[in-house]
Amino acid sequence: MRLELATPARQLVSTEVDEVVAPGSEGYFGVLPGHAPFLTTLGAGEVSYRHGREDAYLTVIGGFAEVQGDRVMILAEAAERPEEIDRERAERARQRAEQRLAGKPPSGRSQAAESEIDYARAVAALARALARLQVAGRAGRG
Repeated sequence: MRLELATPARQLVSTEVDEVVAPGSEGYFGVLPGHAPFLTTLGAGEVSYRHGREDAYLTVIGGFAEVQGDRVMILAEAAERPEEIDRERAERARQRAEQRLAGKPPSGRSQAAESEIDYARAVAALARALARLQVAGRAGRG
């Protein structure tokens, strides 16, 4: 089947694959050739795809996936290959998000300013950082 993965800025993947696994907003889903058609929103996470014995991985942040016949089209808000991810930056983002969720303001910010941090935004930031770290860990292995 054909996998197409693009963001508003670029096309990252256009290839034949045997399997795709992606982070739907309600959980991960897998697609094999002949899968029933569907449309879903995406969360933050890892997209993996396989052709033969070769596996590849990308981070995606939001967007949509459409399965139609023998085609999977992913239109992501953002996506990165493992080698494009700055691990140190992603780790700092993870730490900031965890601090916000724990109620601790990052250095340089007052408690009053931090008290207005939206919980959903902190959870989303943590999910993005964890997805980026997971895929970055695959650089050179996939």
